[in-house]
Amino acid sequence: MTRKIFLSLALAAVSLQAEPSTWKIDTSHSAAQFSVRHMMVSTVRGGFGTLTGTVIYDPANLAATTVEAEVDVNTIDTRNERRDKHLRSADFFDVEKFPKMTFKSKSVRPVAPGKMQLIGDLTIRGTTKEVTFDVEGPTAPVNTGRGLKMGAVATAKINRSDFGITWNRAIEAGGVTVGDEVTLTIDIQLDQVK
Repeated sequence: MTRKIFLSLALAAVSLQAEPSTWKIDTSHSAAQFSVRHMMVSTVRGGFGTLTGTVIYDPANLAATTVEAEVDVNTIDTRNERRDKHLRSADFFDVEKFPKMTFKSKSVRPVAPGKMQLIGDLTIRGTTKEVTFDVEGPTAPVNTGRGLKMGAVATAKINRSDFGITWNRAIEAGGVTVGDEVTLTIDIQLDQVK
């Protein structure tokens, strides 16, 4: 009898996991980061202090999964206040006119167990382009005693000039101050919405 009850509970748990569920990005345990070549000799890395959003996750049908996320561009941090001020200016993000960066998924393509591609519209500085993120995860949900949590890492490469971020300066030895290709890395922890 006890074995039957246990099996029933286990099957119910599996069934619940197979249902679509809503998750919120845990801002304090998530990060939107970027890296770009500087002076053609090194890589500058930075991030944004505020990343929010919602994921509707369907483990039984990954293609039905949706993601919406928003970044407060004012929170940019490259560990150099002078550079950060320049990045907030009209030369780069122009945060007075465009304070938010957003992503809205359009489709999800499973690639392998634990890996998928997330295709969607990324909007930076008022310009929207389709971008593909390579995603590792999500992890299996973990019950922390305060609800279910899971995580994932997404990466993509974009050309900043596609989004109207074109400022640059030639350097004496040839080449430019800032590379065009930018790598985006998004680390997220998700909390299930009850």
